[in-house]
Amino acid sequence: MSKRKNNQILEVPSKRVRLSQPEPPDDEEERICSIQDSSDLRTSHWEVGIIENIFLRNFMCHSLLGPFTFGPNVNFVIGNNGSGKSAILTALIVGLGGKAQTTNRGSSLKGFIKEGESSAQISITMRNRGQDAYKPEVFGESITIDLRISSEGLRTYKFMSKTGQPVPYKKEELVSILDHFNIQVDNPISILTQEMSKHFLHSKGEGDKYKFFMKATQLEQMKEDYSYIMETKAMTQNTVQKHEEILQEMRLKFKEKEERYKNLASLDEMLQKLGELKGQMAWALVTEMEREIKNMREKIAGEEKSTIKYDQKVEEWKEKVAEAEQKYKEFHDQLESVNQRLKQLQPKCTQLKNEVQERCRVFRVAEARLHRHTTNLRDLERDKDQLTNRISELKYSITQSSAVSSQSRREQMNRLQTELDALNFKESTLAQQIEQFQQAYNSAKDKLNKMRLEVQDLHRALESKRRELTTLEGSRIGGLRRFGEKMPALIAAIEEANHRGHFRVKPVGPLGYCIRLRDAELCLAVESCLKSLLFAFCCDNYMDEKVLQLLMSKAFSQERRPQIIVSEFTDTLYDISTRAVRHPQYPTVLQALDIDNPVVANCLIDMRGIETILLIKNNKDARRVMQRGCPPCNCKEAFTREGDQVFNNRYYSSEQQRALYLSHDVEKEIRNLQAALQTQQRNHQDFAQNIGQVEDQVHQNEVLFKRALTDHKRVKDQCRKLHLQMSDLQNVEEPQSEDLKPLEEELEELSDKLTVSREEYEMEKQQMLTLKSGFEEVELQYRQHKDDINSLAEEADPIKEELSKSDQVVEKSKHNKKHYEEKRKEHLSHIQDLKKSLGDKEHEIENSITKALEICPERSDVRRTAKSLDSEISRLKLKISTQQDQHGDRDTILRQYQDALQSYNGAALQVKGLKSFITLLGNIMNKRHNIYTEMRRYLSVRCKYYFDSMLSQRGYTGKMTFSHKDETLSISVQPGENAKAALSDMRSLSGGERSFSTVCFVLSLWAIAEAPFRCLDEFDVYMDMVNRRISMDMMLKIAASQRYRQFIFLTPQSMSSLPPNNLTHILRLNDPDRNQSTLPFGQP
Repeated sequence: MSKRKNNQILEVPSKRVRLSQPEPPDDEEERICSIQDSSDLRTSHWEVGIIENIFLRNFMCHSLLGPFTFGPNVNFVIGNNGSGKSAILTALIVGLGGKAQTTNRGSSLKGFIKEGESSAQISITMRNRGQDAYKPEVFGESITIDLRISSEGLRTYKFMSKTGQPVPYKKEELVSILDHFNIQVDNPISILTQEMSKHFLHSKGEGDKYKFFMKATQLEQMKEDYSYIMETKAMTQNTVQKHEEILQEMRLKFKEKEERYKNLASLDEMLQKLGELKGQMAWALVTEMEREIKNMREKIAGEEKSTIKYDQKVEEWKEKVAEAEQKYKEFHDQLESVNQRLKQLQPKCTQLKNEVQERCRVFRVAEARLHRHTTNLRDLERDKDQLTNRISELKYSITQSSAVSSQSRREQMNRLQTELDALNFKESTLAQQIEQFQQAYNSAKDKLNKMRLEVQDLHRALESKRRELTTLEGSRIGGLRRFGEKMPALIAAIEEANHRGHFRVKPVGPLGYCIRLRDAELCLAVESCLKSLLFAFCCDNYMDEKVLQLLMSKAFSQERRPQIIVSEFTDTLYDISTRAVRHPQYPTVLQALDIDNPVVANCLIDMRGIETILLIKNNKDARRVMQRGCPPCNCKEAFTREGDQVFNNRYYSSEQQRALYLSHDVEKEIRNLQAALQTQQRNHQDFAQNIGQVEDQVHQNEVLFKRALTDHKRVKDQCRKLHLQMSDLQNVEEPQSEDLKPLEEELEELSDKLTVSREEYEMEKQQMLTLKSGFEEVELQYRQHKDDINSLAEEADPIKEELSKSDQVVEKSKHNKKHYEEKRKEHLSHIQDLKKSLGDKEHEIENSITKALEICPERSDVRRTAKSLDSEISRLKLKISTQQDQHGDRDTILRQYQDALQSYNGAALQVKGLKSFITLLGNIMNKRHNIYTEMRRYLSVRCKYYFDSMLSQRGYTGKMTFSHKDETLSISVQPGENAKAALSDMRSLSGGERSFSTVCFVLSLWAIAEAPFRCLDEFDVYMDMVNRRISMDMMLKIAASQRYRQFIFLTPQSMSSLPPNNLTHILRLNDPDRNQSTLPFGQP
């Protein structure tokens, strides 16, 4: 409950820290017995704050849980996993104001609402009896706290008394109740969750154990209270210093009142001189007005003479407008004539175009028909030739001898089949070789393409390195070249433009050139933070930005231009005291930079917020500061020495390996870059050699592949020829003479069809030629007509151009005419205004003369100006006013003097009292800090004693070492009674031994710190039966000796072996419903 601060400076809260008084008995049993004897006497004083019952609805995965009634001393909550043990403990923490993160069961309260429900309810009843009861007249003997959690994660509390009457809820009421009962839900002594115990068991840091001890004994809260009081003391000292400054001012005012009281003088002489100066002032004003009227009359006469020039200009441009309009009309008439002729030719052109399209379509159709007849005629001729050859072959076969035996054909077929089988085997072999060569060729070609891409990347990297090397070598003379080859030229152009007065205020930039690092190791971190802002320029106004943009467009014609930031220049740095990061170890980016120009610093604060970014060299330290716990106040992000960017919930590694622009050692950067360039050149040469080898492999595989393809094709052709030969041998038949007659009849029929087709072909050809000639004739007419139209259009182009020029001349002449007419109008209006002002001045001078005569009837010759007279009158009036104030009423002056004296003495007395109070507070805090140190030492000694006593019951030995200076606590435990065995860290113990040691440590903390109830969740989960039995007996003894406290143990083990006892209450939970849904802790 860290929010509960005490507003008093000199008082320490009595309810916050209730520590047991030391009881160092020689024997543990005697100590327990002595406590048992006194427990009955103390019971009545401690019957407050213990949990009487708890009830849950729609909480976590349970629709309804409870109500559960707890006993005043020992309570065991047993049940299987999922039965609701952890839900009861979690509800106790959340119901008493704990945060969701404290439960280690979720990050938000709305995650505790059962899935499908809109809200959850927790009801906790605490005992409120005895002398230490909280507002017994309001609540009675018990206090019921009802909490409702909405689906938005909001809490709604409601308090009820013993009788069930609601009590008005205030935000501070729950805090007051918990303070009064000394309940801290985030204190592991009050409630030790399973996750907190596991974290303690597996904690590797001795500092975490020390923090556990400090938090359990509430010494940490006491330390924070002392720190708060010391801060208040420092604020009081600052207030005293301010009061001392005010006291000095009050002393000066007192001296002034005293001086006024002592000095009084006459004012007649100064008043007489003031009257004379007023008379001179009146006539001096009249003289100046007469001079102004004379100048105005001369100016009016000059303006009236220049009116003639305006009249001449207006008449001149009227004549030019008429002449230009006449030329425009002539060209417009010529263009209209040409357009009329074009309109007359346009219909006939459209008609010819349509006719050309129609005849072209008919010609294309006739050409297609002719093509079909040509194809048909060619097919018939081919069929006739084939049929004639067939008849001839048959006739030849009939004339040949038919003595060839069938045995000879079979032998020939067998021989062909043998050759065919050999060729098929060869073909399959070649197909496999082709596939292998194809794969090898594709693999080598892919490898070659990849290597070529890598060579291109190496080549680009080499070019980039060469450019960087050139830039660095050029920066030996001037550092501006590090920001680009064109940057020196741009700066020179800015200097020249500023010398000529083109800028109102000279721009500042590039920003990277205007800053210097105080620590050279942070150069990469600063570059990763600022990035493109290193090249940016600052301008005071938008007019200067336009001029700078023009200069950049000339310097960076084809490259990316630097950023321009427009902000009004100031000579002072921004006040960042309220939003800057203050860290004792690590600087911000603003602190790490040495910036002479406040414009540059203010720009970086506006654009990047460099006052809120920390620079932490080690990435582990950066993660610790930013991601483990709460980041420093106002800190948004951090950068490491390697350029990594660290937020409170994410981490980005930098791709940049070294600093390019802010490094101080240019020679070292050049040497490193040259070495990297040589390495990349060697890699490039090696890659080039490898590419040559791979290209040879690709060429060899391609030759082999093509050769195999050629062989495969040749073998396939041979196989096809053998198949044809075998087919011919198989299809050989004895020709018969009667087979020729149908063929001859078919040949005669083909001859007739061929004759008819030739006649149709000639007719279509003649028709196509006729259509073609008609189409060409009409197309020629259309082109001639189109040429006539184009010639007319070309004739109209120069006329249009002249017409456009004439139109521009007309508009220009009208514009000039209008301009001079407006000028003449403005001139005449100006003359009228001057005449009106002259009349007003004449009337004003008449009034001034009248007033001057009233002040001074006789006009005097005044040679001084009215301004000098007015200054002297003002000084004299001020002096008179001062003297009049000094010569006021004597009683008033005396009263003011006495009041100033009394105020001064009172303030001096108050400052003296505050100084005495600060001195007294310092002495008191020193004494209390000594008592706090002694109490911390005493509690650590008692903790060691009780820890050794608890371990000895199992036969263990242990050692607990406190280092209050380093804030560390180391615990070593040795199982068994072998004294010679070396003590070892708790992490080297088994699960049961480590759990037993943890229980001993917790019990030792119980013995030295007090709370109305203690909750322990699954303390025996990693223990064997022996350790569990011993731990249980120890806790029961402690509970029996402290009957005025309540103990709640949550365990999945059965407690049937416990002996019956009136002080022990066992609460058995029902087995869970396995159809219940899962808690949505991971959902947002």
